[in-house]
Amino acid sequence: MRRASLFFFVGLVVLLLVGCSQSTVSPQSANSNSASQVTISITDQPPSGVTVLFFQINLTAAYLTPAPPATGQVSLLSNNTPIQIDVTDLQAISAFLSTASVTAGTYNSLTLTFANPQLVIFNASNASIASTCPIGNVCQTTPQIDNNSGTVVLSSTPFPLAVSSGTPVGLLLDFHLNNVIQSDLSVNLGVTNGVTVKTLPSAPPFGFPPFGFIKGTVENVPAGQQNQFTLQTRYGRTFTIDVNSSTTYADFPTSICPASAFSCLAAQQIVKVQVAGVEGPGTLLAGEVDYIGQASQQVVEGDIIGLSPAAGGSTTMTLLLHWSPNATALPFGGIATVTVPSSPAPTFSVDSGSFTTIPSGLSFASATDLLVGQDVQVGVATGSLTTSDPPKWSPPAVSFTASSIELEPSQITGTISAIGSNGTSFTISTFPNFFLAWSTQNWTPEQITVDTTAQTTYMGLNPDSFGGLSVNNWVSVRGWLFSTPSGATPSTQVAETVVGRGQGFF
Repeated sequence: MRRASLFFFVGLVVLLLVGCSQSTVSPQSANSNSASQVTISITDQPPSGVTVLFFQINLTAAYLTPAPPATGQVSLLSNNTPIQIDVTDLQAISAFLSTASVTAGTYNSLTLTFANPQLVIFNASNASIASTCPIGNVCQTTPQIDNNSGTVVLSSTPFPLAVSSGTPVGLLLDFHLNNVIQSDLSVNLGVTNGVTVKTLPSAPPFGFPPFGFIKGTVENVPAGQQNQFTLQTRYGRTFTIDVNSSTTYADFPTSICPASAFSCLAAQQIVKVQVAGVEGPGTLLAGEVDYIGQASQQVVEGDIIGLSPAAGGSTTMTLLLHWSPNATALPFGGIATVTVPSSPAPTFSVDSGSFTTIPSGLSFASATDLLVGQDVQVGVATGSLTTSDPPKWSPPAVSFTASSIELEPSQITGTISAIGSNGTSFTISTFPNFFLAWSTQNWTPEQITVDTTAQTTYMGLNPDSFGGLSVNNWVSVRGWLFSTPSGATPSTQVAETVVGRGQGFF
């Protein structure tokens, strides 16, 4: 599954854009007519014996500090609005956080303030953890932030950072959870190599969409407009989304729109936008727009962490919740008990978007194709959602019946154990996680075949291609996980993105 390894790399992108500065405080010596766009994004790296299933934290402030003689700080968060970040969702992709207009000049440091961490783990060790999480259980905790480390000042490379007029700057924040999460499950953000920053390349190829994805509800499609709409996220942030001739559209039902085009967009649709670039403060360029559903529908995305047969030929699916437009009813980090009925069976589909080269012979058409570790988007059957009180150490619990199940890309990190002679597939060996039956004696890594195609992108390899893969090196793979009913390998992942991790630390 996506939380497959002992190490995670998460990318958060913050974009700094140079135009007219809109910061409440700007460097006194800077030219007020000269500014640039700066963007922030984020990406991910748990203690030994622990699989981190969910780690969410709020970014409450982000400031650039200019070099003397300029004074003051420049906020990178729009209206200083906190942003909730699901760090564990970012092993092989980045998440767009914010963009701001920053006066041209030199900046010595980036100050970040975090709050309200939430943690869900699977205890794969041989003892209870922090006196609250029994062996072999999924547990939720609200970690303490140690040593007043909620505020982190980053001042090493790439600082001092030169921001030039009219030249966008992208900053990528890296979370290394193996360092940040302590043995007592507290959080120390100030630990060495806990949170780091680097600049994004100024031009493609990037290896994967550098600015990540955002999800939200279409707020407005202006009458007569063919290249712009507004999107409101679950956190209340509103973005203007520009499209162009390169923007693609996917997963729009033919009942809503027979063509995959801008004309399919309408208010009150829930969509996922791949951010391809930044046009200005609060304005983003969409590389792809994927339809999720209508705002009136209840839908949730999460990881399958358990499967079992149920009465009447139905299946019970245990789902760790990662996203929903309604987080009150379907809380992030919560556990859902989902009934997959045999009749009427839910609809099954694969959310492959513009990725069109999934190999033949791989099926996701019924409950028999469900697999622990898959990331799925599930429609909630009308009137089926209920809540229950879990044990004190367990995540919030809900139950419902599935009306639809769509396979989403999973993210798996592991070491390369073999490279196929066909030049298109390799095998990764995972680490203690839900692929395995827990044992107090030892863990046997799971072997997963990774199939690549002409559409697979590579990053962090030398070269950035299939030829850059080496046995024993670590990789994070984002792609669709399929159950393989026969053969030595129990599952196959079709890789959309392969990110090289060197020898394990990134």
